[in-house]
Amino acid sequence: MKTALIVGATGLIGGHLTRKIVSDPSYSAVKVLVRKPLDFQHPKLEQIVVDFDKLDASLIKADDVFCCLGTTMKQAGSKEAFYKVDFTYPFEVAKAALKNGATQFLIVTAMGADAKSMFYYNRVKGEIEKALAELYYPNLLIFHPSLLLGERKESRAGEGFAALVMRALDFLTPLKYKAIKGETVANAMLAYAKKGIKGTQIIESGTMQSFAS
Repeated sequence: MKTALIVGATGLIGGHLTRKIVSDPSYSAVKVLVRKPLDFQHPKLEQIVVDFDKLDASLIKADDVFCCLGTTMKQAGSKEAFYKVDFTYPFEVAKAALKNGATQFLIVTAMGADAKSMFYYNRVKGEIEKALAELYYPNLLIFHPSLLLGERKESRAGEGFAALVMRALDFLTPLKYKAIKGETVANAMLAYAKKGIKGTQIIESGTMQSFAS
């Protein structure tokens, strides 16, 4: 059995993923990197409280690493702060984990991720994908969800309004662009982690929809 490490366990997708992985017999141990302890406890769960700005690389040990880190420009407050959360932290974790023996890295970025995009958000998402590919993980799985649905700890008013609109127009929306539940993305990540896929693969939102609970 393998060890999993989750980054972003307090978020919408990461929260679902943590609860699913600790119950999955494929993993004997589950580690989460957190700024402060989770309310959730489980015999297989090890919570590692870290300062992402002063990350101890020796702590980043697992077979499979799941990265669900992500923020918005509004939450971050500046481009620099956004870049830290969506590029620097995932990249440093990926680099340390690979050095310590990880063979599989799974990350949630975004539909429209493109290192050459004129939009900063999409450009940073594309840049982290490119940087991760250049680490040459044996298995690199990149997930491109559409608009995420689900209860968040923090309020995102714009996303809430967009979700209402997309739900109303769901019957007209192509599968690739339909809003997707955070839990469905978590289901897809866990399922793909167990497939043993070699090389780099991008999983689009439409494909993830088939993993709805």
